[in-house]
Amino acid sequence: MDGTFNDNDLSKVVAADKANVWHHLSQHKPYETSDPRIIVEGKGMRVWDQNGKEWLDAVSGGVWTVNVGYGRESICDAVRDQLMKLCYFAQVAGSVPGALFAEKLISKMPGMSRVYYTNSGSEANEKVFKLVRQIAHKKYGGKKTKILYRDRDYHGSTLATMSAGGQQERNAQYGPFAPDFVRVPHCMEYRKHELGLEHLSGEEFGRAAADLIEEVILREGPETVGLLCLEPITAGGGVIEAPEGYWPRVREICDKYDILLHIDEVVCGVGRTGKWFGYQHFGIEPDFVTMAKGVASGYAAIACMVTTEKVFDMFKDDASDPLNYFRDISTFGGCTAGPAAALVNMQIIEDEELLDNTTAMGEHMKARFLEMQEKHAVIGDVRGLGLFQGLELVQDRESKEPVPEAMAQKVVAECGAQGVIIGVTNRSIPGRNNTLCFSPALIATKADIDAICDAVDNALTTVFG
Repeated sequence: MDGTFNDNDLSKVVAADKANVWHHLSQHKPYETSDPRIIVEGKGMRVWDQNGKEWLDAVSGGVWTVNVGYGRESICDAVRDQLMKLCYFAQVAGSVPGALFAEKLISKMPGMSRVYYTNSGSEANEKVFKLVRQIAHKKYGGKKTKILYRDRDYHGSTLATMSAGGQQERNAQYGPFAPDFVRVPHCMEYRKHELGLEHLSGEEFGRAAADLIEEVILREGPETVGLLCLEPITAGGGVIEAPEGYWPRVREICDKYDILLHIDEVVCGVGRTGKWFGYQHFGIEPDFVTMAKGVASGYAAIACMVTTEKVFDMFKDDASDPLNYFRDISTFGGCTAGPAAALVNMQIIEDEELLDNTTAMGEHMKARFLEMQEKHAVIGDVRGLGLFQGLELVQDRESKEPVPEAMAQKVVAECGAQGVIIGVTNRSIPGRNNTLCFSPALIATKADIDAICDAVDNALTTVFG
């Protein structure tokens, strides 16, 4: 094949895939007797597979990425033009799209000032971890190396980010992990009984859940803790919103013990929740923000680690020290396609007022889900912000016993039979892989949301009656 194909070549593509490709998160034994799904084309909210079947994509490319939808000619044109002019130069030098996108991005992030380009969300998070460890040596005599992370949160697939992974099944069989990573409890109000806080609710619960972080800090020793790393909304761990009162208390605790706050926006960043970044719902200012998936909506690979001038200045305050600077490089952080695509991606979100659309369509989706909850006893909880929402399925609302993972997967399959792709927590948290996940593109219309919700409604009826 010469890199192009027509419909008559698709059988060859499937054969080549089966013979040579190792798919992500996939057990390949079934492909000995069946074909993997090959996505051939996408337009707007819809994709088509090798058999010509049309799918309504309610998860933005499977992993919360294609925020502005498929087939955006303006992004493709910008990438092509930039690649023809300059495809790559190592980030030891600057580039035109790199400078312009950094300026645009920082304009949406009051309090932040510096953008570090890298290869992926996992690597963006590792950059923060490396910076914190280097700060520990530069400023604290080698102390303050410990990094706190939260139960059920996810920060990447490298060994360092898995060391900060709050999902046991994703970590299984990959240890031993890096030292000085310490878990703090989740903040899930629906399962507050797991925290011994069942007597509290609302803001009172939120502050108490944050206080559990302080307990860990005091146990470990504040002089040893350098960073607290959290998702603004726990994503793959079950689409978990922090309750009111949680985030201000988290910031208070970090300030009290001189701990840097890192918000991992790899999923929520660039519009997913109805604001540019998820943390901006909560009135806090982090010290680090990382992002990847929606930054360029998947049109080119790009990830960013963003920080404050205060952190940046720590690495230029002693020119006599030859080890003083951040001695790090990410090869493909020098690709110019990423920031070129990201600039147009952000312009589309502005021009088409997609943040407003995300808020409005998110409210419509939640209203539909709450109606569904009245009809289906299996829906224990409805949660999320904007076009990032989850339904937790339980066998019994009183006990909150989760449905088996296999039953949640059946709902996904039934939606697929109707031509709708939805997500689900899977092989992440023992006994807790029971949340259906939804993250349609920010361009979703009321008709799109209704089609997604109708498919889920029908699937729940089919699976659970």
